[in-house]
Amino acid sequence: MSNSSLELPLADDPAARCVPLTREPMDAEQAGAVVPLLKAVADPVRLRLLSLVLAHEGREACVCDLTPHFELSQPTISHHLKVLHDSGLLEREKRGTWVFYRARPEALATLAGLFVEADA
Repeated sequence: MSNSSLELPLADDPAARCVPLTREPMDAEQAGAVVPLLKAVADPVRLRLLSLVLAHEGREACVCDLTPHFELSQPTISHHLKVLHDSGLLEREKRGTWVFYRARPEALATLAGLFVEADA
């Protein structure tokens, strides 16, 4: 794994302490921690890439598995994957000449948890 990835969310990370938006207002620190995740998935190509990784066998995919799904160059796909990685949504691992990506469950849980209805 690359050591340059943003380690989201950790116990002391504001994103890890986010509660559903319907339960209580988010403070500025929490909002700032979650924004990179939301910005990363706000792009249609990146949202599709995340979806493809999650739906791929073993929930991980190589760049070579993802590129055929787009009419974009491999460097452009790699750029979008880097944005997803830098946001903390994807982990990456180099195996020989290929780079494999998998979603970080903690980051997905943070995103999903924002939109869960608070208990009545």
